Amino acid sequence: MRQSVTPRYVAMDEFVSELDSFASRGLPPDEVHAYLAATLIEPATLEPYLRFHDGHYTRNLIHKVELFELLLICWDIGQAAPIHGHEGENCWARVERGRLRFCNYREVSERPLVLEQAGDPIDGGVGHLDGPADIHSVENPDTFGGRAASLHLYSKPFAECDIYDRGEKRRVRLAYDSMFGEPVVAT
Repeated sequence: MRQSVTPRYVAMDEFVSELDSFASRGLPPDEVHAYLAATLIEPATLEPYLRFHDGHYTRNLIHKVELFELLLICWDIGQAAPIHGHEGENCWARVERGRLRFCNYREVSERPLVLEQAGDPIDGGVGHLDGPADIHSVENPDTFGGRAASLHLYSKPFAECDIYDRGEKRRVRLAYDSMFGEPVVAT
């Protein structure tokens, strides 16, 4: 079992620089997990990536290289991501603001589709780290009463993922709501 540590705060540019150094060594999962557990982002340096939308959670790209991408996902009250996969890649999600509920799953059977919950859902506040997870759901229940933001590190960028919904698995294309602190303009 991993031990809990008191996190230290760093600016976003320092955080990204350290992740780049992990990437130069192939993103060793144990080292990345320890770093994410021990290091939070200074709140002021999160501001350019905090973008909320009334109709859906937002995916805000912070940094992207061949081996990983880093996003800040912003959740208004009541918003949720359905059960989804991460293309077999490592994915870590950490709460930066507010509280979120995480629930991990494993696929027992593809035909017929059967998912099994892997442990109880976990409600986590600032600093809570989920992952690496392959299949999970994330939500900001109405009962939490406030907005939330979570940092997501995907060990390789991917443009599509599987959504598990009502006994079916379907493929969806992913999009960003902002990139590098600037809104994405629809064309």
